[in-house]
Amino acid sequence: METINNVELKDKDIYPDEKVLESIIGESYQYYLSLLKLFDEYELNDEWRYYHDGKTWLCKVQKKKKTIIWMSAWKGYMQATIYVPEARIQEIFDLDLSARAKEKIKEAKRVGKSQPCTFEIRDELSIQDLKKVMLLKLNWK
Repeated sequence: METINNVELKDKDIYPDEKVLESIIGESYQYYLSLLKLFDEYELNDEWRYYHDGKTWLCKVQKKKKTIIWMSAWKGYMQATIYVPEARIQEIFDLDLSARAKEKIKEAKRVGKSQPCTFEIRDELSIQDLKKVMLLKLNWK
């Protein structure tokens, strides 16, 4: 039986091009394309790279040299994570995010001195939540 909760793209020899990504994320692919348009709108650069430490392909989204979002492909959806410094996490909870997004952020384990804000990109609401956090992080100095 197939496990749904495993990150895909483990083979370093298979670059995650459009065809590969569409086969993994399926119906959610249209929302991934919406994300790419959003990144273009805000002049963000996205780059897929194989990371040997995690043995998987990840997409790093940057504004100049500042990393804004990390993305990974999962069966049926893309996962996008924005790391927020502990000192600024209240700013995230002050945003008009969905209850689902706020709950997921609250439950996430800290990574060092950062709180991961993770979104499963499966629908328009998840893109809107991600966009709000992304814009906040873009405005931080």
